[in-house]
Amino acid sequence: MSSQAWIAGGGVICGIGANLQQCLEAFRQMGTGMQEIQYLQTTHRGIFPVAEVKADNTALAAQAGMPAHLSRTALLSRIAAQEAWEAAGLGDISQYRVGFVSANTVGGMDKTEDFFTDYLQNPQQGGHLRQVMHHECGSVTELVADAMGIRHHVSTISTACSSGANALMYGARLIRNNMVDVVIAGGTDALTRFTLNGFNTLMILDQQPCRPLDDTRTGLNLGEGAGYVVLVSDALAARLPNGPWCRLSGYANANDAYHQTASSPEGTGNYLAMKGALTMSGLQPQDIGYINVHGTGTQNNDSSEGKAIERLFAPDYPPVSSTKSFTGHTLGASGGIEAVFSALAVQQGIIYPNARFTTPMKEWPVAPATVFSGGNRLDHVMSNSFGFAGNCSSLIFSKG
Repeated sequence: MSSQAWIAGGGVICGIGANLQQCLEAFRQMGTGMQEIQYLQTTHRGIFPVAEVKADNTALAAQAGMPAHLSRTALLSRIAAQEAWEAAGLGDISQYRVGFVSANTVGGMDKTEDFFTDYLQNPQQGGHLRQVMHHECGSVTELVADAMGIRHHVSTISTACSSGANALMYGARLIRNNMVDVVIAGGTDALTRFTLNGFNTLMILDQQPCRPLDDTRTGLNLGEGAGYVVLVSDALAARLPNGPWCRLSGYANANDAYHQTASSPEGTGNYLAMKGALTMSGLQPQDIGYINVHGTGTQNNDSSEGKAIERLFAPDYPPVSSTKSFTGHTLGASGGIEAVFSALAVQQGIIYPNARFTTPMKEWPVAPATVFSGGNRLDHVMSNSFGFAGNCSSLIFSKG
């Protein structure tokens, strides 16, 4: 019989906190992360608010125990992955068959963007070449795996905004098929000029703090960060000093192949992903106690997700909210960050608030939660991550 995948711990660094506890406090205090750009060098500074991690690369490198010349994407990844490992309480990582499945969409692009400027200043110097050595997505994963001493299995997932969620799905399959005993799974992404310019070209960036699930929404705010969970087998879950947080009971990926950057108006991929996750977990829609929705704040995304939720859950809807109203859209990291938040929601009965909600949408059948609450009875929590090109994934976290 294949093993289930249990959540033994999690770690997050993002625009609202340098660790998971700081993030929780930010939710309690309604402290969102959107501010004027401070660290990214861009002509858009002062135009678009973003949810940056509040530290420069030197400070992040010291926290990560890695060289400061490495990509910010890798530094964020190491910090969150290390927090997740320590939260699990498993001790020496070398004592286990460990996999690292990490998602990202920009790789080391934050360094690559500065290469040509430095090259023109001194073409004969070879030192600037290290800025492009870790450009591709897999290189970031390998840097962190090497730093943590992970050898058994290392994979990189890059499926746009569903990347982090798909990393958990792949990690759970490794556990279920007894290929490893433990998987650190999630995602990381740093802000880059490429992504900021790209989303601006698509005309889906809001020049004000974003308002997911609100009828007045005009776009998203980009964020950055990393989030990982530690997935363990049945045998290891039984030996955890504080027990597991919860288990990953269901997951599914679907693609409606409607458009390169838009969801189908009816939310077909969204619906199929949520329905598939429910089927795998053996649950009915009414069993879900809370949904951390994808909720970016764009016209298309929020409308299609709302229609899919109405199709699947009507007439009884669980509480919903978008934590992107705090963290911004962290792209490849979002599925990992929100998986940590959702797993912790099961363990502690947390329903997260949806910031800046004022005006209900006609496409959403239920208004989002607007205040933080803990101690709720949540047996099952769903987390949605819907990416470009219709790559849609849903995860379900359940009590043991």
